[in-house]
Amino acid sequence: MDIRIHTTVLPHDDPEAALTFYRDVLGFEVRKDVGQGKMRWITVGPVGQPDTSLLLAPPALDPGITDAERRTVTEMMAKGTYGWILLATEDLDGTFEKVRAHDAEIVQEPTEQPYGIRDCAFRDPAGNQIRVQELR
Repeated sequence: MDIRIHTTVLPHDDPEAALTFYRDVLGFEVRKDVGQGKMRWITVGPVGQPDTSLLLAPPALDPGITDAERRTVTEMMAKGTYGWILLATEDLDGTFEKVRAHDAEIVQEPTEQPYGIRDCAFRDPAGNQIRVQELR
C-alpha cells in the first residue's frame, strides 16, 4: 500500500494574516487561494515539496455544527488549543529568529527537550500552535 500525507488543515479567521504569516514569515509557497473575504481556502506548502500541503481554512463551516459549537471552536482557537502542526528544519535558531522578528506569539524558545529533540513553539495569527523541531 502506498499512502502519503498530502494535505493537512489548520483553521484561520483572517485570511490575509494567515497568508502573510505562512508565505512571508515561514517561506511557504502559495498553491491555491479560492473564495473571497473571510471565506477563503488557502493552500500553501514548503518550497520544493509539491506533494505536501497545508490548507488554511475557515473554521466550523459544517452546517451540522451549532452556534454553541462554533463559539467553542473560536474560543479554542484563541487559546491555541484547537489546531497545531509540527514542522522541522535544519536551522532552528534562524527560523526562530525570523518568526520572532515578525512579532509572532512565542510559546517556547529553542529548547533541548528531555526526550532527545531540540525544538521551539509559537502561534500563527489564528492561534494555532506551531512546533518546529531541529533536524539532526
